[in-house]
Amino acid sequence: MQLLNIGYGNTVMVERVIAVINTGSSPARKLKELAKSGQRLIDVTEGRRTRSIIITDSNHVILSSVQPDTLAQRLAALQVAPHLTEARDMRNPEEDKTR
Repeated sequence: MQLLNIGYGNTVMVERVIAVINTGSSPARKLKELAKSGQRLIDVTEGRRTRSIIITDSNHVILSSVQPDTLAQRLAALQVAPHLTEARDMRNPEEDKTR
């Protein structure tokens, strides 16, 4: 289980994140309003400007004050580590004996 820092000490499970979107578009604002009316909106901005919207697999919408690009970089950094582990596990066991 890996956690993504979404700002101000708040985290979300990486496996649950479906999308990170910018707040500037009309569909993003509509998504926010629909989530609010459906009691699925989580605001972790602590009163600051909302800069990104995180959508989870449970249809929750999370408002964050961290830029979408920053969240994308954090996600990419977290997803590199498992690939390295998988590559190490896929090595030939005979190679390990020679080292």
